[in-house]
Amino acid sequence: MNTTTLQPSIQNDTSVNRCGCRFCGTVLQHTFVDLGMSPLCESYVAAEQLNQMEPFYPLHVYVCDRCFLVQLQEYVSPQDIFSHYAYFSSYSDSWLQHAKNYTKKVTERFKLNSSSHVVEIASNDGYLLQYFVSQGIPVLGIEPAANIAEVAITKGIPTTVKFFGQNTADELVADGTQADLLIGNNVLAHVPDINDFVAACKILLKPEGVITMEFPHLMRLMEGNQFDTIYHEHFSYLSLLTVEKVFAAHGLTIFDVEEFSTHGGSLRIYGCHLDDNSKSISEDVKDLRAREEAAGFINIERYFSFAEKVKDTKFQLLEFLIAAKRQGKSIVGYGAPGKGNTLLNYCGIREDFLDYTVDRNPFKQGKFLPGTHIPIFHPNKIQETKPDYLLILPWNLKNEVMSQMSFVRDWGGKFVVPIPEVNVYA
Repeated sequence: MNTTTLQPSIQNDTSVNRCGCRFCGTVLQHTFVDLGMSPLCESYVAAEQLNQMEPFYPLHVYVCDRCFLVQLQEYVSPQDIFSHYAYFSSYSDSWLQHAKNYTKKVTERFKLNSSSHVVEIASNDGYLLQYFVSQGIPVLGIEPAANIAEVAITKGIPTTVKFFGQNTADELVADGTQADLLIGNNVLAHVPDINDFVAACKILLKPEGVITMEFPHLMRLMEGNQFDTIYHEHFSYLSLLTVEKVFAAHGLTIFDVEEFSTHGGSLRIYGCHLDDNSKSISEDVKDLRAREEAAGFINIERYFSFAEKVKDTKFQLLEFLIAAKRQGKSIVGYGAPGKGNTLLNYCGIREDFLDYTVDRNPFKQGKFLPGTHIPIFHPNKIQETKPDYLLILPWNLKNEVMSQMSFVRDWGGKFVVPIPEVNVYA
């Protein structure tokens, strides 16, 4: 294993971190992509708020030329974003199946039982921990959004309402809590202070414990032109090479990795303490590391081609929508995901193109999308209006959506998938 590590030179001086890399402190001077101004992607608007001022923030992404961490500056604190959140993991059937498959796999691989302790960071509504509970394995969820944690607690899943960092980890350890398995699904990218977060993971992990984390893979994001997965709630965009550096700087190592199609292409990493000799580095880690290096992820120039691909996709989508509307076609959206709000705001798509969108999450129904103010309805609305086109905003779930909405074909309706480029499915 390559043991060369970067030590974070700036950790707690937030006045410096605003213009420096959130991991190594290097001054950020290279643009990855600039998506203009955008509202917080989960800040859904109530009817009585439609005439009020709505805050927009720069969606300007940089890449560090020292550690190659792709990152968005912190314009809004995590407390403002995540203390009351609108994303509930349990509304995606495919994501629930993914979580169930994971729990079965790690339970068998690491021989988890009633004497083990599983802790999940950003545990959401208990979508994953419920499968450990059903096997009699003790769990603890750590979730900053009180409204979501309440749902998990009603399911019988012990959940503490806190942001995770070294202070929280110290408190848990002082109370006798440490993790045999520490889980962080789609949370590593959401923390502005990545050094504090990873250091906290080391504190909470038992000497021979295992960390698993899932996050969208930067290489797949760039290959698939997935610019809509960039929003203010995602502070970092991660490659294996960079995550290895972050973990190593805090006394942790990545000993295995898996690649998945979730969220357009994600990695699941397996980490442990650097001095844990019971685990060896897998060939999958060595292979992916070599592929990222061969793809140029250790050269700053590799990151400069992405912005032009993003512009091309914007032009394609607008050309399709303009042509369809000139032909008198009706177009509605499916879903109200964060990625959809980035796409719509960057492309300037409002009710002049989309009549409305629908979502299975009742928390979002009756509200309006941030920035564009497109109304959100129950999916039954599609049966009422019979649109010509259904624009799938959570394109990573296109197969699930097209199966659920197959009745659209009954009146000749078609599905539109915008990423990586515009595709129409009959």
